Amino acid sequence: MHDTIGIIGFGNMGSAMAEQLKPHSRVCVFDKDKSKTRTAKDVTVTDTMAGVAEKSDLLILAVKPQDIDGVLKSLREHLKGKLLLSIAAGISTGHIERIAGQARVVRAMPNIGVKISESVTCLSKGAFASEEDLEAAQELFYYLGATRIIDENMMNAATAISGSGPAYVFYFLEDSDMDAVNVPEHARHDMIKRLAQAAEGTGFKHEDAMFLAVNTVNMSLSLIRKTRMSPAELRLQVTSKGGTTEAALAALRRSGSWGDAAGAALKRAEELARRD
Repeated sequence: MHDTIGIIGFGNMGSAMAEQLKPHSRVCVFDKDKSKTRTAKDVTVTDTMAGVAEKSDLLILAVKPQDIDGVLKSLREHLKGKLLLSIAAGISTGHIERIAGQARVVRAMPNIGVKISESVTCLSKGAFASEEDLEAAQELFYYLGATRIIDENMMNAATAISGSGPAYVFYFLEDSDMDAVNVPEHARHDMIKRLAQAAEGTGFKHEDAMFLAVNTVNMSLSLIRKTRMSPAELRLQVTSKGGTTEAALAALRRSGSWGDAAGAALKRAEELARRD
């Protein structure tokens, strides 16, 4: 584990990552909205992005995709020797490298399971990152849940499966009469089968599809048990306006097919993605 982890962006995902990582490493954070970091505990809060970079040897970019270019331009002179770990959805490592210079970049796609250290996170490395950098990112995400290394060209598909997939589970449970806290084993297996088939439909090989499906379904059910929030409340938490999950749920309501939902999420992810 790195001595000091810097996190730029202290929204839902950035703050959840900080909460789970701070027992294992020093954590330094920055957000342009000072109200978000005002009540942060047991982490170092800096006034500038440069301040985070100076204090950290691994830097997590947990900002909105539309903000990534400005952040990278501000950080460009402070990235020497740093490993950049980006969780900005739809932003390729090539795009980051073009703006930040020959930066060592690992791209990650975690999901809502970060809140309970049961995230399902897909990882891929950029052109200038080493295998050791990828291992360092994987080690960090071990503290946040399960990890899978995939080709970067499958990241949009990962968004549709492990990113939006929890919403398929929550919607299924909303639509049924079963107790969401005590889901029968046959129902759990049915959801895993549906999500695995949907994953294969987006291009994942069977082994990767099963890994993502099993861990995503199990995490979603665990989140309900541990938070005691309803499936409807959790579904709203993972559904952003205009995002992949919203597109998936619209398709799911029309046809009831998880494959159609994943296909719609993948299409939306591709529309939103920025590549080089």
